[in-house]
This record gives sequence, C-alpha cells and structure tokens, in this order.
Amino acid sequence: MLNPIWLQTFSTAASSASFTEAGRQLGLTQSTVSDHIRRLEESLGRRLFVRDTHSLALTADGESLLVHARLILQAHARAEAQFSAPRLRGRVRFGTSDDLAMGPLPDMLAAFRSQHPEVELEITIGLTSDLYASLDQGKLDLLVGKRRSGESRGHSMFSTSMQWLTRPDTLVDLAEPLPLILLPEPSITRAATLQALGKSGHHWRIVCTSGSHAGCMAAARGGLGLAALPQHLASRDLVPPLNHAALPALPDVEYVALTARRLSRPADTLYQILMASRLSRN
Repeated sequence: MLNPIWLQTFSTAASSASFTEAGRQLGLTQSTVSDHIRRLEESLGRRLFVRDTHSLALTADGESLLVHARLILQAHARAEAQFSAPRLRGRVRFGTSDDLAMGPLPDMLAAFRSQHPEVELEITIGLTSDLYASLDQGKLDLLVGKRRSGESRGHSMFSTSMQWLTRPDTLVDLAEPLPLILLPEPSITRAATLQALGKSGHHWRIVCTSGSHAGCMAAARGGLGLAALPQHLASRDLVPPLNHAALPALPDVEYVALTARRLSRPADTLYQILMASRLSRN
C-alpha cells in the first residue's frame, strides 16, 4: 500500500531544495520527512532520491513515482471533497440540443449524478431556439446549446466545425442541386448551412427536414442526401462524401451555457461542473 501521507511528503520534497524545506512547507521536522521517504523507499524497494548536504535530486524511479503520486493525491483529494461536502438535494431543469446529448454531454451528466445522487435531473432536449424560449419563460434553470454568429448572450464553452455527412462511399453529383437534409427554421445550423451555400453559388434543394439531429442523421445514413452536422456526430456509418473537398466550406458552430437569473445550489453546481469539464475548452 502506498501511504498517501508518505506520497504527499515525497511530492513536496520532489519540488523542494531540501528535506528541511519540504518539512517547513508541510509543518514537519526534517527527521519526519526523512522517515516518510525512507519508509516509502523500503515499501517500494527502490531508491527515490540522490541527496547530499548540498543538493536533492530524483532518481529515475523517483521521477516515475512522482507521476503516479500526483494522480493518487488528486484522486484522494476528490474523494475527500465528495464525502466531506454536504449532500445536495433538489431538482435541476436542464436543457440541451440533441447533438450534444448524442456526443460529449452524457459523461459530464454522469459525473454530476455520481457526485450528487440525490439531485433530480429533469432534462429537456430540443432545438436551441426552443430551449432559449423555455429559459426565458422560467421553465429551465440551465441550458447548453448553440449561439448564432455575432450574438453575445451566454458563456462560451467550445466551438466545433460543421461537416457534410452522408452514408459511406457517397459521391455527390455536383452537376445537380445539392440534396440537403436540414433542421427546420429557426435552426442555427440550417441558417449557417444555407448562408455558406449562398456565398458559394451552389444550387441546392431540400429533400428532408427533421426536427432533430437524430432524424437528420437517420436520413443521411439512409442515403437521402447531405446533412451539415457538427463533426462530433460523424461515425463509421456517417462520413463526409468522397468528393467533400469540392463542396462549400462550412463554418464553425459555437456552444454556450446559459443560466436563469437566479440559480439554486444544485443548478449552480451542475453549471460549475460543466464549465470546468472537458466540454468547456476556454
């Protein structure tokens, strides 16, 4: 067993000029620091430091252990924080677009649920414009969705490129109007797609309209036409067409978080987790 107290002493000593300095930072005597390091070295059967009266340096084994020690101490701190904090109770009304629900968002919600099992999550999935309206009407506490170019409302999380996606091995006939699969108005991705086509001079025709990204994906997999979707929705059975380089370039879409004016403690906690997660790259 790697005693976390010894690991904390080791990690502090590794970034200090001496055991005396490490002891000063930890509130320990120099002999106690030496004892912790000795016990750790004995338990591992490896020498961790090369030291003399003037210098202190890690051995190769010490450098390897330092990586593991920091991870262990971080996990230890997270566990202590989870079980020492008062339990959250209540309800969070959370809205999201379905492209995020089918992409990176579930891992973030699972992390929240794991940490706060007594909070009820009420999830609404819909078009971003509908979610904005629900937030304004007081029906949601928090939402994550897209933001139109030029708008400033919301807290920026990340941007991703849009891609032309269709069934594998598709070659688009560029002599014909492009067959489009789109979300209904007032979809942000629909407007961005049509604007890009308008600037490029390409002709198009709308062959399918679906109220969800899942529906657009199903239509594209079925070979009905081209769907312009965020790149995280690409998969083995939904890929760019073979001649995608000849198609108009699509813009990036930005994802933002929006909150009600007053957040409950559970809703604010979920917001903080989302903004600190890999979902947020800012």
